Amino acid sequence: MFNNLSSHLTSIVKNLAGRGRLTEENIKESLSSVRLSLLEADVPLSVVENFLDNIKNKALGQKVLSSLRPGDELIKIVHNELVAILGETQAPLNLQATPPAIIMMVGLQGCGKTTTVAKLAHWLKTTQKKSVLLASADIYRPAAIEQLQVLATQVDVNYFPSSSNEDPAAIAKAAIKHAKNKLIDCVIIDTAGRLHIDHEMMAEIKHIHQEISPLETLLIVDSMMGQDAVNTAKTFADTIPLTGVILTKTDGDARGGAALAMRVVAKQPIKFIGTGEKIDALEPFYPDRIASRILGMGDILTLVEEAYHKVDHEKAQKLAKKFQKGAAFDLEDFRTQLQQMRNMGGIKNLLSKLPGISNLPQKEQLMNDGLFVKMEAIINSMTPRERHFPAFIKGSNKQRIAKGSGTEIQDINRLLKQFEQMQKMMLRLKGSKMQNMLKQLQGAL
Repeated sequence: MFNNLSSHLTSIVKNLAGRGRLTEENIKESLSSVRLSLLEADVPLSVVENFLDNIKNKALGQKVLSSLRPGDELIKIVHNELVAILGETQAPLNLQATPPAIIMMVGLQGCGKTTTVAKLAHWLKTTQKKSVLLASADIYRPAAIEQLQVLATQVDVNYFPSSSNEDPAAIAKAAIKHAKNKLIDCVIIDTAGRLHIDHEMMAEIKHIHQEISPLETLLIVDSMMGQDAVNTAKTFADTIPLTGVILTKTDGDARGGAALAMRVVAKQPIKFIGTGEKIDALEPFYPDRIASRILGMGDILTLVEEAYHKVDHEKAQKLAKKFQKGAAFDLEDFRTQLQQMRNMGGIKNLLSKLPGISNLPQKEQLMNDGLFVKMEAIINSMTPRERHFPAFIKGSNKQRIAKGSGTEIQDINRLLKQFEQMQKMMLRLKGSKMQNMLKQLQGAL
């Protein structure tokens, strides 16, 4: 998300930061470029104008113009205004209730609502240590009930069975009663969506809401809809008391207009964003962290949190101990690292959260997850002996590996060359050197 906007804003900000002195003229010139970037990102004009007026008024103040580093002061102003437009502080999920905490999910058909229900259940289970019950009140879409049942099994949470000939409000009430009896912490009710907003749909969700009085009513919105997503949120908010929004498909949205306008136009906080297809690709929405990402400053905090929750710590410790003893780094270890990286959302997700990556000329090549998938496929096609002793891989072995992994001989050669360079680097860090480096890193942390 925000790829296009981020590349535009970082170049503008970099240009400003490089100037020794800021004048009213070059500030206006830069803000004109920011205006164009925001409009291209599909941010509504009213939001853009208000955003730029706030920056202009603060940027032309004495504090910026008389500062020793005026460019840095202006970047700080832009960052703070982005945080303000995105919602100031993170809007946490409210679970403060006598169990079960009831969460109602609403949205249009095709926005990824049912999948998001499962993602939220997974997040509640893994990060909040809550027991969860899923129930489908979508009696219209073919296989909607079956889809949720499959997803509930996949994320290993409780599921309340329902059928298409039942009343949606009755299903929701029965699920809540079941959760109370079984002492389950949270109930998530998946409601029906339509291809467009209609009177029948709104009347139904309004009735369900009145019957169950949910603690959280979350609207699921496809971020790729841009301004239409904001208009949808506004219409839903006028019908039922929403408590927040979950933006889906943000990994495919290069603009980010919906996120920037949601709080201002729809008056709704974004609570989560869907960042991919995997069941764990849902993260809480932090305005300050997102603002830093937009300006190319990275998001180390989210990266650390992802590492904590998604990395296999047992494997990581085993590998660290191996290095400390000075044992050789082999292709088995390399494959483990590739798998750990994939668990964290791939190289693209990792690098997008590192500061300065957006400024690199070859960032698209660096962020190519396909290369790493190919590497893992090559290693998977090797025998255990070849993984432990790559030096024994000769011409005939390479042909077999290439055939098994669906790659070319030159791909095998490239991987072996890269691995050889990595192995040399690891050899330099053998034994005490590795221990010293780990101690230094621990001290820094």
